[in-house]
Amino acid sequence: MKKKSIWMLILLLVVSVCVVFTCCNDDDDIPMTEDTSQFVTITDVIPDVILEIRYFGTYNFVGARIDGYLEPTALLTRKAADSLRAVSEDVKAQGYRLKIYDAYRPQCGVDHFVRWAADIDDVAMKQYFYPDLNKNVLFKEDYIMEKSGHTRGSTVDITLFDMRTEKELDMGGTFDWFGPESHPDFCGDPETGKYTGGTSPAGRSITAEQFAHRMILRRAMLSHGFKALDSEWWHFTLKDEPFPDTYFTFPVKQLH
Repeated sequence: MKKKSIWMLILLLVVSVCVVFTCCNDDDDIPMTEDTSQFVTITDVIPDVILEIRYFGTYNFVGARIDGYLEPTALLTRKAADSLRAVSEDVKAQGYRLKIYDAYRPQCGVDHFVRWAADIDDVAMKQYFYPDLNKNVLFKEDYIMEKSGHTRGSTVDITLFDMRTEKELDMGGTFDWFGPESHPDFCGDPETGKYTGGTSPAGRSITAEQFAHRMILRRAMLSHGFKALDSEWWHFTLKDEPFPDTYFTFPVKQLH
């Protein structure tokens, strides 16, 4: 009886390990790792950057702290952080500082988003982030995806802080707003920087000044090696990212 119990315990341990491995590697074709050796804490590279890590708190589209965010800090690959430091120096010369909402995001955080999106009845934050959308379209319209560039470690969600007014620069829309108003080409041409005006299907618009503010950020980011996303004015990825095919699983916390 004692020998049987030991074998049962071993079997349970093996099964548990297999389950954990499967949860962390749900796609055998996508490399995942906990290696932090090529990552840095952004404040170690840019000491005066402002952090408002939305997924560590509850003011985000989920309405809860996101899995994997253990501390209100921001991490990036060394290569991306060095490029972001050049952006910081650029915008400081113009009277601004960088403010970060999110940077590296662990895969478990992305998984949290996916579970939330699948729960159609959870609409607690709808009025703040997606009032014009039914939640059941979030997957179809790619607002929520099972893999994110953030998890590769060279993507950052960012805005500008005006040192003259001591306020966040008015971009005409909030971070993580789900809708066309967040697109870089909303009310203007991001290639030329020209404001054209117009309204979204919901009747919303932004001013010429707000569009110009978005362009200040965009020009600085693109000038120092980042590329933009066509659906979010705040989202930028290093063009030559060091891990284009690798997704990381370690939590967000200070690196020592």
